[in-house]
Amino acid sequence: MAKNCGIVLAGGRARRFQVKGGPWTDKALASILGKPMLIHVIEGLRPVVEEIIICVDSEVRRRRYTKLLRDHSLGDAYIRIVIDLKIPFIRGPAVAITTGLNAASADNCVVVPCDAPFIQPTVIDYLLSALKDASLAAPIHANGSVETVIFACRRQKTAEVSETLCWLGRDRPDDLLRGLPKVNFISVSGELKDLDPEFKSFININFREDLVDLRSRVVAEGPIKESIHIDLGSPESSEMRTLREAAKKCLDERFAEAADIFSHISSLFEEKRLYFWAGLCREKEGISLQRLLKGQRNTLLRSELREKSRRAFMRASQNYALEAEVFAQKQIHLLAKRAREDEIWCKGHME
Repeated sequence: MAKNCGIVLAGGRARRFQVKGGPWTDKALASILGKPMLIHVIEGLRPVVEEIIICVDSEVRRRRYTKLLRDHSLGDAYIRIVIDLKIPFIRGPAVAITTGLNAASADNCVVVPCDAPFIQPTVIDYLLSALKDASLAAPIHANGSVETVIFACRRQKTAEVSETLCWLGRDRPDDLLRGLPKVNFISVSGELKDLDPEFKSFININFREDLVDLRSRVVAEGPIKESIHIDLGSPESSEMRTLREAAKKCLDERFAEAADIFSHISSLFEEKRLYFWAGLCREKEGISLQRLLKGQRNTLLRSELREKSRRAFMRASQNYALEAEVFAQKQIHLLAKRAREDEIWCKGHME
């Protein structure tokens, strides 16, 4: 079994890369310095990993990339192309990450996007070694912003959390950093600079002009010069199975059962101070109660459901606020911002 696996996210629609009025262009195949971007990424991974999985969103892309690999003499058995899992009402990088982690056999994985063509093997290797006792290691910039689709992780735990988040309708990759028990944030300007002095690993191709203007996204100025370790805890495997079951009950419109599950498990998470998970489950409880409210004609029951929903959203916002405070104290500003956005959203649904 492979020890390390590289997972390449290559199923996006690349809307910013498109030319208005023109035919759709697959960004992963765009040529940069004489080679398609996808080939650059694979070449960056090969010296470090024993297994590579490319995640795509369709069979058409799978066939297209298979031919590309063959044309570049990369049709090795250790490179596989997999089509994203079908999870109701959600798609994008969160699903692709889940797909890749479930398809991999390695203990450790490193996730990279197809539009980071100059990712350096030294940086990949360092992120893998920086895992230590953590579930995930991600680069953090001096200003507190975090790389959310460039990270190393322990496959089994991360796959479980990622899939659970997808079933709960969470499509932002940064939720992984909020939901895993132990995360190491690796300082780009502190620890990674010596390995990649020009910060080539953080050159990201979003627009057509980026193919020529190869600028790194690294922000050198800011207070974070050293890596940060965070241990916020995480649900047990049995609890995550329960959350997935509750999410499926929502899909089956069994909202009363789902609300009861979310309410009960939220209380457990609040006792453990799992603020992100408690906030998320209270939010889902509130949503489930609101769905019940729509089909209820009894005035008294409507009033009770409305009040229960209001309290659920209030407690969700309180948990997200506590989570935001933890990240703000650590100066992990991106995740503090995300938690505050969830707090505000829940407050807006208390009426």
